Formats: sequence, structure tokens, C-alpha cells
Amino acid sequence: MDALEDTLALIRRYEGLYLSPYLCPAGVPTIGYGSTRYDDGTPVALTDPAITAYQAEELLLHTVKATYLPAVLTLCPVDLTPGRLAALVDFCYNLGASALRSSTLRKRVNAGDWGAVPAELRKWDKAGGRVLRGLTLRRNAEAALV
Repeated sequence: MDALEDTLALIRRYEGLYLSPYLCPAGVPTIGYGSTRYDDGTPVALTDPAITAYQAEELLLHTVKATYLPAVLTLCPVDLTPGRLAALVDFCYNLGASALRSSTLRKRVNAGDWGAVPAELRKWDKAGGRVLRGLTLRRNAEAALV
């Protein structure tokens, strides 16, 4: 599935791999490729032991397949190209499905207004009220797929 591979590549690129727990820019305990929960739903804690690169890959794949891919398919029940699907799943992985659910981005996607989607994606480049270069780059990469 091209969309899955494209999604995983985006996540790996913009999350980076951290085998020990850390605080993300939003102040949430995180591990692996930006995972805030383990596959059993337990939240990551800063006191958790390190994981292996294999465990990080498995956690990433599980989280995308079990949580974010189904969320995008439910919230955006339109015909999506693999690139568009990858962009939206990456967006949800980064910001959560609730961000997509309540967004103008979702309205544009579901209306098939693809010309407006890149600008809507690029609005989501802040954490803690500050524009972050990494988020700007990530949103531009997502926009390039739509």
C-alpha cells in the first residue's frame, strides 16, 4: 500500500527516532517515532525504560493502522489518492484525529476542494502559540502530496 509507506516515511522523517522517553514540544511524554501511548493504550511516562528500534517500528505501524488510518477514513469518506491519504494520516498522527474532526481542512477535503487543502494544512504550524520550523516543513511536505 503506497499510502501506508508514504505515511510511515513522513512520520519517521518529521518525528525522528528516540528510544528513551522525552517531552515533545507540546510537553507530552513521547517515545519512538512520536508515540504518546503504547499499543495497549498505556500513556508513555518519562520514567519508562528505553525501547528498541524494532519496538519503535512496531509501535508506529500499530498506531497508524489501528488509530490514525481508520480515523481519516471515517472522518473523510471521500475517494483519496495514496498521497492525499498519506498527508491526512500524517496530519492526524502529529495533531490527533480531533484536530482533523473539527477543522476547516476536513470540510475542504470532504467537499473535494483540493485547491484549498494546502493552505488549510499550512495553518497548523504552531505549538504553544509559536510557529515551529519543523511543523512548517512537515505541513509543506503534506501539502505537496495533495
